[in-house]
Amino acid sequence: MRRTEARELLMQMIFQMEAQKDFSAASKDAFIAEHLADSDQRQYFEAVADAFIGNKQSIDDAIEKASIKWRVARMARVDLAVLRLCAAEILFPQASGVPVSAAINEAVNIAKKYGSEDSGKFVNGILGKLAGGAE
Repeated sequence: MRRTEARELLMQMIFQMEAQKDFSAASKDAFIAEHLADSDQRQYFEAVADAFIGNKQSIDDAIEKASIKWRVARMARVDLAVLRLCAAEILFPQASGVPVSAAINEAVNIAKKYGSEDSGKFVNGILGKLAGGAE
């Protein structure tokens, strides 16, 4: 499995957690058992997932601060899942080891693939502001 595929699965897991309002380690473990049991990207997946789960509120606060006039509660769920994934990579680089520019580029691509027509621009704008504040 490529890292891009692992990122897409992470976004899907975060989306599912939001839909079910279950951000528990048990939910993460069930998702991993179903989708990544023997993946070579499991370590990356778990590290970023744990960074998100353990820091969800601070990640959401950072996203909201970087997004002018948009509250997390009003964001499209796909966009929010992508933002949370990339914010975990940016704010907790020890978890992913991914350069900020690569994380943002991948997030924009995922947003374009799964989101609306404007998702790529929306995600890019917020992550650019978030990355500027994280450096």
